[in-house]
Amino acid sequence: MKDTLITAKRKKIELITFIICFIIANIGNIWAIIDYKASFDELYKSLGYVMIATIVIYCIWTFLRLIFYGIISLFAKK
Repeated sequence: MKDTLITAKRKKIELITFIICFIIANIGNIWAIIDYKASFDELYKSLGYVMIATIVIYCIWTFLRLIFYGIISLFAKK
């Protein structure tokens, strides 16, 4: 099998992407707290749901990137 190497640049890009997904999930949580007029204690109580939402957003973003780069590589070979 061929050994693969994940560069530090790729790790940094993925970490930044995950942090952006976390921020988006938190913004959605804050919007829901304001919209339903709940107490801001919900920021801490719903942190598990925010992490699940973060992972879902990250997976969707990764899937979209795979489709995008797959289409680009498909047309680049022709």
